[in-house]
Parts: sequence; C-alpha cells; structure tokens
Amino acid sequence: MAAKNSSVTEFTLAGLTDQPGLLMPLLFLFLAFYMVTMVGNLGLISLIGLNPHLHTPMYFFLFNLSLIDSCYSSTIIPKMLVSFISKKNTISYLGCMTQLFFFCFFVFSESFILSAMAYDRYVAICNPMMYTVTMSPQVYVLLLLGVYGMGFSGGMAHTGNILNLTFCADNLVNHFMCDILPLLELSCNSTFTNELVVFIVVAFGIGVPIISIFISYALILSSILRMHSTEGRSKAFGTCSSHIIVVCLFFGSGAFAYLKPPSILPLDQGKVSSLFYTIVVPMLNPLIYSLRNKDVQVALRKTFVSRVFS
Repeated sequence: MAAKNSSVTEFTLAGLTDQPGLLMPLLFLFLAFYMVTMVGNLGLISLIGLNPHLHTPMYFFLFNLSLIDSCYSSTIIPKMLVSFISKKNTISYLGCMTQLFFFCFFVFSESFILSAMAYDRYVAICNPMMYTVTMSPQVYVLLLLGVYGMGFSGGMAHTGNILNLTFCADNLVNHFMCDILPLLELSCNSTFTNELVVFIVVAFGIGVPIISIFISYALILSSILRMHSTEGRSKAFGTCSSHIIVVCLFFGSGAFAYLKPPSILPLDQGKVSSLFYTIVVPMLNPLIYSLRNKDVQVALRKTFVSRVFS
C-alpha cells in the first residue's frame, strides 16, 4: 500500500544506533524493560481484578492505566527488538500508519486517564462524604468512555494529518518508530499546516489534562492545608504522591519531546526523550503504585499468601 500521491510503499527505521557493537546489549536491555513492564502492569491488573476491596473508582482507573501502558509498550517495543537483529529494519506504509495511530491513541488515553485519576482524588479528599455518590459507577464509566474517546480522536487527528502528506523518494525515518515529527521531515511538500495541526493537537492533548490536574491538585492542597489532623494531612499526601510522580514523569518527558521546535531539540536528542515516555514511564508506573500504595502492598501479600497455602 502506498501513500496518496506518493511513491513510498515502505519505510526504513533508522533505529537507536548505527553501531553494530551496541545492538546486542540494547536488545537485552530493552527486552528486560519490556518484560518488567508487562509483568508489572499485567500483575497489577490481575491483583486489582482478584481483590474485591480494590474494586473502587481509584483502582478502576489504575486498572485501565496499567492496561493502556501494556498496550502502549506492545505497540513500540516488539518492533524495536526486531530492529536489533534484522539486517534491514523496514515497515510497510500501512504498518507505519497503524503503529502511529495506536501510539497516538494510547498516549492521548494515558493523558486523559491521569486527568480522571486526579479528579477522583479531588472528590475523595475534598468531598469524602459525597464520594460514593459523586463517583458512582455510571460516572466513572462515562469518564472512561471520555478517556478512550479522546484517545481515538487524537489518534485519528494525527494519523489523518500524516496521511495527507506526500512522500517522494526518501523513506528513511530517523527514529526507532513511526513518530510524527520524523515522518513530517520526509514529506516532499510544505508541512507548515501539518506542523501547526500537530502543535495544536498535542497542546490540546497535553494542555487540557494538565490544566484539569493542576486545578484538582490546587483544590486538594487547599483542602489539606485546612486539615487540623496531622495524620489526615499525611494520609492525603500519601494518597496523591504516587499519582503526582507519574504525572510529572509522563507529561514532563512528553512536553520536552513535542512542544519544542526541531531547531531547539534535534531529532537525535528527541529519540532519547521518546525512549523515556514510551518505554521507561510505562515500566515505572506499576512499580511506583506498588511501592507507594499500602492497599496494593496488602493485597499483594494476601494474594501471595493465599496462593502459597492453597
């Protein structure tokens, strides 16, 4: 399948490095990352599913965050691992557009589910007496539909934007995956409008969740400062700390990669930033929530003990 008005039927991915001596070490490194990511996220999904006391809105969103991270990593890493052992790292035009769509879908979904989790924490801390009413099953299912709806919209917007480009001869993508900016570089016609669309869509996908998260935590902080109990303050901060760390890691690395012009952040440096939020962040999320969440630790011990004695 070729692009509309284009002669390109496949792309060659440049990968992370052109030094043969680094290929095997990188293969084992990223294979280890992928295994930790899948074990961590699928383990957290199983843990939440098996423990009834974790069937609350907070863990409902965490369940979906882990599901998104698992799919997100599987969109990128397997193809990257193949590139370390294949002589020619190619991907068809259709395969490239498919990878781009799912990459954008999961990035946008993660952005908005982090926003939904911040709202859940706001309701739990600022309006605890109304929590079960405000966060009813109907409400958090609607929030989840909104999360995946925004993910689908973001994926379609970016993929449709790239589908409108014309690719002539050069098909070497200076990246380890089919990402937006490297594909824009290959277009043989003007990309000003396309770059503007990318900036607007990314700014919306990052800006709206960040603003909603900021507002939620501003209200949470105001509520915490009004608490007279030191224990209550400590518990509230502990509840939010894991989420704040995940938000900073994800949005910080994403904004660094996409909200700077290529003249300021060359694509070769952009690869490093992309590695962080596409591979490292999905691996760290279940570890952060497991190590800093007492409910998850208790559920893990109970599940482990029950399986051992059974």
